[in-house]
Amino acid sequence: MAEILIRNTGERISGEENVRAFLDSQEVLYEHWNPSKLSAELQEKFILSDEEKQQILSTFEPEIKDLAARRGYQTWDIIALSEATPNLDELLKKFEQVHTHTEDEVRAIAAGKGIFIIKGTDEVGYFDVELEAGDVISVPEHKPHFFTLMDNKQIVAVRLFIETEGWIAHPFQDDSFIKA
Repeated sequence: MAEILIRNTGERISGEENVRAFLDSQEVLYEHWNPSKLSAELQEKFILSDEEKQQILSTFEPEIKDLAARRGYQTWDIIALSEATPNLDELLKKFEQVHTHTEDEVRAIAAGKGIFIIKGTDEVGYFDVELEAGDVISVPEHKPHFFTLMDNKQIVAVRLFIETEGWIAHPFQDDSFIKA
C-alpha cells in the first residue's frame, strides 16, 4: 500500500483512505488494484519477455480499460527495470530531474517498488509517494514531479498515455527542490 512522506515536515501518511484523501487534495489520482491477480511467477520477475509483458497487460485488462475510458488514455505498455537493465544508473539520472508533461503521467505498479516525488501546494511543498504492487497513480499534466526506483531497484509497471508517442518531459527549474 502506498505511503507518503511530506519532505518539509517529515510527516508520514499511510493507510489507503488517508493516502487517497491526501493525494486528492493535491489533485493526484490514486487507486489500488489487486496485485495477487498476477501469477506468482510474475509477481517477483523483473526481466520480462514480450510474452510475459502481454500476460501482465491481459491480467489487468479490465482495470486498464476502465481507467483508460474514465481518463482518456489511448495506449499503454509495460516498463520493467532492475539491476539487469542496461545503463540503469544513467537512465535513473535522466528520470531523477523535476519535470512536467502536457498529459498525465500514470503508473500502475505490477511488481516491485517505485517512488514519485511531486510538488504539492505551496503549504505542502514536495512529497514522496512510495508505491508498491497494486498501487496506481496519475500525476496530472503540468504538475512538477519525477519518478524513480526505491533502494531495491526493481519495478514492473503499466504506463498509460493519451498521446501514442508517450510522454515528453519538460524540465522544471525549481530552487525550492532539494534532493533527499
